[in-house]
Amino acid sequence: MEISDRLISIAGSELEFIQWMAYFMIGNGLLVILCLTVLKSPYGRYASSNWGPSINARLAWLIQELPAIVAPIYCMLYLPANQSKEPANILLLALLCGHYFQRALIYPLLIKGGKPTPLIPFMLAFIFCLYNGYMQGRYLSHYAVYPKHWMSSPNYIGGIVLFLCGMTINIHSDHILRNLRRPGETGYKIPRGGFFEFVSGANFFGECLEWWGFALACWSLPAFAFAFFTTSNIGPRAIHHHQWYQQKFKEDYPSNRKALIPFLL
Repeated sequence: MEISDRLISIAGSELEFIQWMAYFMIGNGLLVILCLTVLKSPYGRYASSNWGPSINARLAWLIQELPAIVAPIYCMLYLPANQSKEPANILLLALLCGHYFQRALIYPLLIKGGKPTPLIPFMLAFIFCLYNGYMQGRYLSHYAVYPKHWMSSPNYIGGIVLFLCGMTINIHSDHILRNLRRPGETGYKIPRGGFFEFVSGANFFGECLEWWGFALACWSLPAFAFAFFTTSNIGPRAIHHHQWYQQKFKEDYPSNRKALIPFLL
């Protein structure tokens, strides 16, 4: 018997197993918040050789994000599925895969001289994408049952609108960051335009907004766990970036700009 089958048999059923996966992710999110109050996620500008040998940034993004596409597709195509043909389920799965298609297959091609990623954060990201890809994909393709009116409900419509707004902010913010430097220039600059006029972590705000919108549209424990963990992970990074910008640019940095949430935090 495979390890996954043993774990499912211990949990009692696959649905219970998925629910325990979600609770475990929430618990890890709380742990991540505690850790990131004293540590900075060791990639990008905070990368360090203490976290293992480095991997090319483009290759790292491609490999670590790809399981979040492969796992849901595998769940839909190769595992027994009851709900995957329902329109509400299909659209939610499409949103999930669409985000990671952009993140794994488009974003890496657009990187301009990104810093190599240390091995340990790369492996953690890979494990998370595989774990979450299975949890979301399996739940939506087999267990999530939505009433026929769900697609016209405020939860579903509002959640999808939030998701699409967040994805737009995220992609546009990445575009601004990539184009801060002119050819031949080095060093860091103050990002301006878009939601960077409101927060230092505009790209992080956009991604958090995506997954809280996804959680609202799904209205499920696994989707909530995903949104909570994402915020726990990249929220502190936005705060670290904000503090870093304030220290580096001092008087030049906009005083009314927040870290993550416009006008609040």
